[in-house]
Amino acid sequence: MTAAVAVVGAGVMGAGIAQVTAAAGLEVVLYSRSRATLGAALRTVRSSLERSAARTGRPAEETERTLARITVTTELDRIAGCTVAVESVAEDLEVKRRVFTELDRLCPPGALLATNTSGIPISAVAEATGRPGDVVGTHFFSPVPRMELCEIVRGRATTDRTVAAARAFAEGIGKQCIVVTKDLPGFVTTRLIIAFVLEAVRLVETGICEAAEVDRACRLAFGHAMGPLATADQAGLDVLREVVAVLAKEYDHQVFATPALLDHLVETGRHGRKTGHGFHDYDDPSASLQPEVLP
Repeated sequence: MTAAVAVVGAGVMGAGIAQVTAAAGLEVVLYSRSRATLGAALRTVRSSLERSAARTGRPAEETERTLARITVTTELDRIAGCTVAVESVAEDLEVKRRVFTELDRLCPPGALLATNTSGIPISAVAEATGRPGDVVGTHFFSPVPRMELCEIVRGRATTDRTVAAARAFAEGIGKQCIVVTKDLPGFVTTRLIIAFVLEAVRLVETGICEAAEVDRACRLAFGHAMGPLATADQAGLDVLREVVAVLAKEYDHQVFATPALLDHLVETGRHGRKTGHGFHDYDDPSASLQPEVLP
């Protein structure tokens, strides 16, 4: 099956990318190895669209039209012919490289091959293809339907044409863009937020302030929609620790040292909202929060 846009990976981020792409009027093929994951993704998209319709007064028919543009599949070959492919699988270089080997095989020459990553170097992903000039980073933010930014990241070989195509795609689905010209782990936003979140963790770890008070201070003083520790809970503390490890290895700077409190929470299964407990406790782990900035 040929469609304008393939989204590989149907987790929360992949579902969000599929939603905004379909809402912009483009046909989407959403791939996952798991039928259960695809079912959950469609339920997530429907729920998000229905909430948006209730908030804005859009007719229910628009929700159904958007959903009808999303085809789900467990057969990767069904993305063959797609001229835009956005990978949104786990933040694991080897997993991403395996996906890009397949994208190289299935997508036509000149197709835009984009990786949704918050910090993995684009060039390392692109090496899995025979056309690294077509590979670019498109760092979307969660929840994708509500967050405006897409960070576009050049790999060492990414062409100007590819950057322009990525920008046109992102802007076409309603995002604003910045272009990151140096391909280093963490790019711009992840490096900034990780340093901020880790300092917030240290404030709690050293007993200077409780988590709720740290978050409240940042909301009131800085106008943040969420505090840094609620942001970390939303993203997943296990994910946060993985990203911190990558940055610590690359930059060898004390600001990226993992606080013992973060290690303790992860090792005891307190991974944030998805487990019901993190820096905060949650009665309903599946309930939506305000925007956050980690993938």
